[in-house]
Amino acid sequence: MSRKRPARTLIVSDLHLGAGQSALDDERVCARLEAAVAESERLVLLGDTVELRARPWREVLRAATPTLQSLGEALPAGGSIVLVAGNHDHGLLAPALARRAVAEPPPPPLGSATEIEPLGGEPLARVCAALGAERVRVRYPGVWLADDVYATHGHHLDRHTTVPMLERLAIGAVARRAGEPDGGPACAEDYEAVLGPVYALLDAYAATGARIRHGASVAAWRALHPAEPGEALPRRLRRSALRGAFAGAVAALQRTGIGPLGSDISPEALRHSALAALGEALLRLRIDARLVVFGHTHRAGPLPGDDPAPWRTATGVQLRNCGCWVREETLAGENRRSPYRPGFCVRLDDGGEPALVNLLDV
Repeated sequence: MSRKRPARTLIVSDLHLGAGQSALDDERVCARLEAAVAESERLVLLGDTVELRARPWREVLRAATPTLQSLGEALPAGGSIVLVAGNHDHGLLAPALARRAVAEPPPPPLGSATEIEPLGGEPLARVCAALGAERVRVRYPGVWLADDVYATHGHHLDRHTTVPMLERLAIGAVARRAGEPDGGPACAEDYEAVLGPVYALLDAYAATGARIRHGASVAAWRALHPAEPGEALPRRLRRSALRGAFAGAVAALQRTGIGPLGSDISPEALRHSALAALGEALLRLRIDARLVVFGHTHRAGPLPGDDPAPWRTATGVQLRNCGCWVREETLAGENRRSPYRPGFCVRLDDGGEPALVNLLDV
């Protein structure tokens, strides 16, 4: 079936609203995004729209609602919104996925772009209401933007990445404990079986009012990074000892069967491993697309100067990451041209190619 493309689609990911960490908390930044929405016919919110791991969901949605409303109101009359869940807002889908699990007769498989219907009072219904429920459609695990262009948050890659980030280790442990089909996940339901329990645990922890610190793995990278020129000898020795201990810990984890894992957690390793892992997930999910737009990693690309080779999967799918809208101070630092800086989005015009732009650079 042909998928008709609106004249302009705007795709944004990782807004992380409601936790006090979104760049959109600044009215001037939000105005830039609203202006881009006003020039579009379709807005795709590609996951992690709200930050459900920061505090109880009612508090998050209370804080996020004004921004959600302003984005919905900026969209021209007749425009539409597609909402796709990620890992940090997977809790929006949890009630609907739980209903699917016990429905009789069983519903069709999730496939690539199943429409999810929220029920009144659920967190998902409240998000849709804030955006303008009558023109919001929820899709999972992704959405087809055109016959050959697909968009998904990209969190399924966490099952395959070789970088030992904390969430990757937890997912590997669940897969090891609960078991997987021979050969690994082969459909969206298989991924949900190992990702869902980890997300549910993190959401339950946030519901207690406890705050999950972000950037723990990045902080570890900074501690494990090779010594810089001029660094004091005691610090160099401490860093070297940490690197040795970390490599030993990774080797021990490998022996538990939750690998394969590597001991390099540099930004370069994060990028290359994530792109390869996404390619693996797309293959297993049977996404037959020419180009796939995703978020999740907060690293926009490919940008000028990037090696284009890793941005094409082993089966030839082109990848485009639409970046994030949070201030990644640990990774971006003071670099005003960092690929982790906020403001990136992908614009897709009818008959054109998806274009990666930063709305805050103008």
